[in-house]
Amino acid sequence: MYSEFLYRKKRDMKRILCFGDSLTWGYDPDRAVRFAPEDRWTGVLAAKLGEGYTVIEEGQNGRTIATDDPAEGEKNGIRYIVPCLESQSPLDIMILMLGTNDLKRKFSYAADDIAGEMELFLRKVLSHNRFKMGDSMKILLVSPPVVGNKIRDSVFGDSFGFENAREVSAKLGKLYGQLADKYGCAFLDASEVVRVSDSDSIHLDAEEQRKLADAIYNSLISERML
Repeated sequence: MYSEFLYRKKRDMKRILCFGDSLTWGYDPDRAVRFAPEDRWTGVLAAKLGEGYTVIEEGQNGRTIATDDPAEGEKNGIRYIVPCLESQSPLDIMILMLGTNDLKRKFSYAADDIAGEMELFLRKVLSHNRFKMGDSMKILLVSPPVVGNKIRDSVFGDSFGFENAREVSAKLGKLYGQLADKYGCAFLDASEVVRVSDSDSIHLDAEEQRKLADAIYNSLISERML
């Protein structure tokens, strides 16, 4: 009986899956290491939510939305998402932020291509949510921050195709917003609340990590997802 009570008490906690790439993993643009848990936006969000919530970090450096990357290995998000949902189940909320790595020059994607990938991804998640999870999970779709204007000086500049990545990334917010409306997801445009570091023009410093956590927290409240 006591074990059943503990299970019910734990299940009362809402479980939030944060699925993304290095921006979710917590890559420090100045030191090229992972931020400490309390400095990652996921950790800041967990602290703001407090007791009653479990924040699950599922960030992977180099992760794409739905594209295989022969040079970097197992990075295809759409191939991993169902196993992830199953292993982390039960889930109440999914915060989804992907698209930055799809900007890389080797993929040669336009903004519409990346949005098309995200649409396929959302369809897969929503299908699993409906038929395997009883529509129990709400989704907050976050479009990634715009690539910085110093990308030409960045260690990542060449692989991202320099200014082209910035131009394409600037179009994703509008397209992701349209997808969120189409599929009934909550939406946040990260480029409206954070700015990438001048150090590499791709990632967020600790201060911007906290800003992103605040914006996501406020979105969860305003969308009545908590």
